[in-house]
Amino acid sequence: MSFHPDATAPAARASSAATLTARAVLFDMDGTLVDSTAIVEQVWGEFAARYGLDIAEILRTSHGVQAGDTVRRFAPPGTDVVALTAELGAMERVRTEGIVALPGAAELLRSLPVDAVALVTSADRILADIRMGAAGLAMPATAVTADLVTRGKPHPEGYLRAAELLGVDPADAVVFEDAPAGIAAGLAAGIRTVAIGTNTGPLPDGVLHLPDYSAVSVAVDVDDAGARAIRFRF
Repeated sequence: MSFHPDATAPAARASSAATLTARAVLFDMDGTLVDSTAIVEQVWGEFAARYGLDIAEILRTSHGVQAGDTVRRFAPPGTDVVALTAELGAMERVRTEGIVALPGAAELLRSLPVDAVALVTSADRILADIRMGAAGLAMPATAVTADLVTRGKPHPEGYLRAAELLGVDPADAVVFEDAPAGIAAGLAAGIRTVAIGTNTGPLPDGVLHLPDYSAVSVAVDVDDAGARAIRFRF
């Protein structure tokens, strides 16, 4: 397997050619495949207004994190975290206006072997199905959603489980992520991680940063050991 960015400076990562070879591809959903920013900010804005909280601080730390973890962190003492999380989830499920796929996401998913792709999201399965459908994207056959893990991002559990389900060593996979918590989860799992979009925060050295998938090309072939190789060029 190889991952060779041509430069390590953040500005260079965004524009320099790079190649990467993997056996499996793991995607976050919100902000990575699906742009649902307006809805996410709307729902959390209503949550912040209800309790007089700092919406900027909530948004700064909630991207990529399970809703229950954010509620637990910010809600006033004595709040029924489970009930409030369920209420916010119900709000998100009925709001789909403006949800779109990131540029190039649909084409990238179609170019990948279906048995080599997994979705790893902090959304539950119902919300994941709704948002992928609203964006016109097919749900991968393998999906690790919030209801299937005991510890959400930045813990690596979800990504490790996805690699296991796909039958690959974490070192032979690649993660696409948009948020600091998700990027941390991918790296903690020992998986090479590519950052997508504008919400990534400061990136560790060696993490490639792309605005979207417009310039990503993929070739699927067999390597010298006779195993399938998914070769990316950025």
